[in-house]
Amino acid sequence: MTTTTDSTAVTGAVGSARTRVEGLEKVTGAARYAGEIPFAELAHGWLVLSTVARGRIRSVQDAPVLAMPGVLTVLHHGNAPRVDTDYMGMLGRPNPVVGLFQHDRVPFMGWPVALVVAETSEQAREAAEALVVRYDEEPHDVAFFAGHSGAFTPEGNPMLQADTEKGDMEARLRASAFVVDEEYSTPEEHHNSMEPHAATARWEGGRLDVVDSNQGTAWVAGELASLFSLDPGSVRVRSEHVGGGFGSKGLSPHQVAAVMATTLLHRPVRVVLTRRQMFSLVGFRSPTAQRVTLGADAGGRLCAFDHRSLSLTSTVHEFVETSASVGRVMYDADAHRTAHRLVRLDVPTPTWMRAPGEAPGSFAVESALDELAEKCGLDPIELRMCNEPGAGPVSGLPFSGRNLRACLEEGARRFGWADRDPRPGLRREGRWLLGTGMAAASFPAGVGPSTAAVTAEPDGRFTVRINAADIGTGARTAMTSVAADALKVDAARILVRLGDSDLGPAWIAGGSMGTRSWAWAVKLAADELRELLALGASVPPDGLTTRSDTGEAIAALAQKERHSYGAQFAEAAVDITTGEVRVRRLLGIFAAGTIVNPLTARSQLVGGMTWGLSMALHEEAVRDHASGGFVNADLAGYHVAAHADVPHIEADWVADHDPDDPVGIKGIGEIGIVGVAAAIANAVWHATGVRHRRLPIRPDRVLAAAQEARQRPAEGAGGA
Repeated sequence: MTTTTDSTAVTGAVGSARTRVEGLEKVTGAARYAGEIPFAELAHGWLVLSTVARGRIRSVQDAPVLAMPGVLTVLHHGNAPRVDTDYMGMLGRPNPVVGLFQHDRVPFMGWPVALVVAETSEQAREAAEALVVRYDEEPHDVAFFAGHSGAFTPEGNPMLQADTEKGDMEARLRASAFVVDEEYSTPEEHHNSMEPHAATARWEGGRLDVVDSNQGTAWVAGELASLFSLDPGSVRVRSEHVGGGFGSKGLSPHQVAAVMATTLLHRPVRVVLTRRQMFSLVGFRSPTAQRVTLGADAGGRLCAFDHRSLSLTSTVHEFVETSASVGRVMYDADAHRTAHRLVRLDVPTPTWMRAPGEAPGSFAVESALDELAEKCGLDPIELRMCNEPGAGPVSGLPFSGRNLRACLEEGARRFGWADRDPRPGLRREGRWLLGTGMAAASFPAGVGPSTAAVTAEPDGRFTVRINAADIGTGARTAMTSVAADALKVDAARILVRLGDSDLGPAWIAGGSMGTRSWAWAVKLAADELRELLALGASVPPDGLTTRSDTGEAIAALAQKERHSYGAQFAEAAVDITTGEVRVRRLLGIFAAGTIVNPLTARSQLVGGMTWGLSMALHEEAVRDHASGGFVNADLAGYHVAAHADVPHIEADWVADHDPDDPVGIKGIGEIGIVGVAAAIANAVWHATGVRHRRLPIRPDRVLAAAQEARQRPAEGAGGA
């Protein structure tokens, strides 16, 4: 049988706005998520978390709980299967929190100490809440602050260069006409994806089968195989629909607990985390204390750039929030220094969270640039343009493309920046002071090795198999468009299968690398299939399949600085009576490579910008120093931007094709959040004349800063 393509056709699927191919399933409820899929004889597990911040488990009094209705077992350090956490996974060594129930030590409040499994979720929860665990409590420390005496240089991550330095910093600062030297801080922030973390594990046909919500099934399958000392081929992980991840959905305790329980009970076991449990078990963005020192000559050219960032990690695992890396890409100077330091505290281990490093780092750097522009008497955009580097400030590598200037120019035009009076505190509407601000943004444009298979079916359709993770970004739709263009057929003839570790290795949905990595593999396989069909190859009854592996092509890429860029603009209104800050409009203009699907891309960018607004004004996790636990581990206390907080947001892009990528893609998943908090903070300064260097910009802080500024008028505008 023959399946045809049109070698002269140009479908134009890439670059055309397309609704999600699975959209109907999602809005009708037909798309099922990990916690919803039915299984026969399904049992339910409920994790029990420690109520002390440091110590040892003296006893787990499980006998009364085992006698409760429906309870099947209670797993804890005294009876749980042994696992191996001494391995090197896809992204480094595993967080020891996944080595469940292996010892009696408790390193933070919320550490898993037991799993209760019962016939129903309700029975499991009731029994878990009744389980008594006794502890030998020890003194703990959860206090994070600038200048912490326990700060050290991180060494546990071979992919991170903790410090960089060139030039004589002190000499260049002394020679500078203008100097900014300020401290900025960001709080602990949490992912809170819409879909909670959930996993169901079972043994079937001699294989471990896990239905999970994650950002990469091959990643999780490999971690589980290593952890439980299984042959990699004996583990299958499926994750068809995912309701958000943002860096938190890798291997977490709930998957491990489900595997342990199903291994002991010989029946499917599901473990779903509660919102409160997510605050302790799936990571978070570390708070940061950052110091930025800038020196510039009379014309605004940077002579000195110094960015030092302090973040926290747990006592059991090292993770670095790479905030000081921002300047390694964005701004050059004769003397250039960046440094990361860590503090070990009795808290859970942080992890990747949308734009890790860049989100908090850009707040500090782009706020400091705005302060420097004020001192220099330059427009903030002009200052950034006169400091555009010709090569990587630290690496010295050429840029694969750096269209930041185009973003700044287009953004200024559309925002009406030319009409802005640079003097602060002049615009007013009743009790509202009005101001505008901007910030620049960047995020790495990486790519990871992936495999794909494309099959020409006897009925004239094509099946694409790529182990991508659609975490709500529209990956299915994007891969449909890429395949349609490569095969030169209508997108309606394409069926995409993803989210199954049996489909082969592929890069995770993370680091804004997913779409680029998967599209590369799909295009290579589809190109080869189109060529075979053009030569007259026949399609057998089981289809004609071509496969690709991008590993060699990616390894051969020339070393360059590869990034997406953006310019963020904000207008803010500040109520001088209550201290309330309202963002009236946001505009983001981006240079992010070829935009595969403008419809879902704009959604991604607007979502990132909304999160940046939430970061600027609302989000802040608070720990009780006495107990070591959270004060606000739920969405009632942990505030996020609601509909009423979100103004008109406009996101658009400039032409920015990446010639080193087969489709021209860079990445858009994270660039949207970068710089937004700084743009809003700069707008608040422009409205009030008072700098806010600590996030979030809460009403009480606005009022306190205004009061402080009034008390020292001779010194000029202050900061908070």
